[in-house]
Amino acid sequence: MNVTVYLGANYGTDPALQTTVAELGQWIGKSGHTLVYGGSASGLMGVLARSVMAAGGPVIGVEPQFFIDEGYELDGLTQLIVTQDMTERKAKMIELGDAFIAFPGGTGTLEEIAEVMSKVSLKHLDAPCILYNLNNYYDSLKALLDHMIETGLSTPARQEGIYFAADLAEIKQILGEA
Repeated sequence: MNVTVYLGANYGTDPALQTTVAELGQWIGKSGHTLVYGGSASGLMGVLARSVMAAGGPVIGVEPQFFIDEGYELDGLTQLIVTQDMTERKAKMIELGDAFIAFPGGTGTLEEIAEVMSKVSLKHLDAPCILYNLNNYYDSLKALLDHMIETGLSTPARQEGIYFAADLAEIKQILGEA
């Protein structure tokens, strides 16, 4: 299974972020899955990719040319796909993914997972969309999705396939690997 993970190129201030993302990467690598991610060596992205590689798993990075020009790519990837821009990058990451996880990240992470959520909601993408709700990071987003249902602007059926997981055990359960 290709697991597409969206996450920050910064480390964040919570020490649990690095520990937990490394645990996620070790699981992806040891389980025989392939990581698809943004290709960067920086921050949590680099920690994730290095942990997958250390566990023996393949890693596909998808990075726009302007990030390559700035030297952000991680060396040693199984495959590096260079795109013209962020729009092409997002499309390629969705095309390659069988499951999608949003680890805590910034506005880029939010934008990327929002597109996946929309495609899942419209039934244009048949894949689990998991928000890794580490330390309640995505509680506000969950509340917003619930509010959309309460106000009649969405339905439970539209939100099928969108999950919130507090830890790796819940992610494995959602993916049928518990």
